[in-house]
Order: sequence, then C-alpha cells, then structure tokens
Amino acid sequence: MRLLPCLALFATQFATQPATAQTATPTTVETPVLARMIEPGETLQASDFELRRMAPNAVRGALQPAQATGKEATHRLMAGTTVRPGDVAVPQIVRRGEALVVSVRAGPLSITSTARALSGGGMGDPVRVVSLDTNRTLTAIVEGRGRVRVVGIWE
Repeated sequence: MRLLPCLALFATQFATQPATAQTATPTTVETPVLARMIEPGETLQASDFELRRMAPNAVRGALQPAQATGKEATHRLMAGTTVRPGDVAVPQIVRRGEALVVSVRAGPLSITSTARALSGGGMGDPVRVVSLDTNRTLTAIVEGRGRVRVVGIWE
C-alpha cells in the first residue's frame, strides 16, 4: 500500500483542526408521564399523568395528556413512561364474543335480531357479526353498547 504525500498532508490538516460544531439541545425536558400502572382496556384520565424531566430523545412521539385522555390502553403501561400513539386506542364499546342487538333500517321499517360480535370496535366503527337466527356473517356499524346497525345499499 502506498501513501501519496498529498493525501498525508490532507489527513494531517483534517485531524488537527478543532471541532466547532456544538449542539443546542437541552439535556432534559419536562414531559407528561404516567403516574401509575395502567392495565389493558383501562381508560386513561388526566389525573393519570404527572410531569417529569426526561432526555429529549426519550420523549419523541409522546402524546400529551389531552390527546390520550378518554382513550383505552391497548397493553399494560408502566408508571413513569410516556404514552405513544400505539399504546392507546378509541374505547371498545363492542367486544369480540359479546351478544348484540343488530338492526336493519329502511325508511320507517326497522328489523331487529340477535347476533354475536366476531370483532370489537368503538362508536361508529365497522364490526363483523354473525346473526344467531340465520348464522350469516354481516358487517355492521357500532351504535352503542350492545347495539349495531347493518348498513344496506339503500342508505
């Protein structure tokens, strides 16, 4: 291997120049963290949060209490941690396996039947249900706790 004199001069000059780039990021920032452990399915409230100083890279993507309040934990959340978008979801009003009243409406006509939920969902979410009368699988919209509405092509 040969070292050319011009490359050695460049390497020497590069290595002896002082570094001048400095970062202006703070060492810690005050951020909301959970004050207690939250179990899966539990709804978050503003009182579940407290402020704590943490490193800026640890709080990137964290939700503010106003964004997380009223949402449901998707898995166990430990005290002292930040809440991220994947940690919470819209509360499930209908849960998989739950018995439901399913209705079909067309103008003044309304037909109701019983069904079992094949998937869960929040208010206004589409869910799959199986009718207990006909054993057919339908897609319905969550209207409330234990109630769904089948959306037809006539709507």
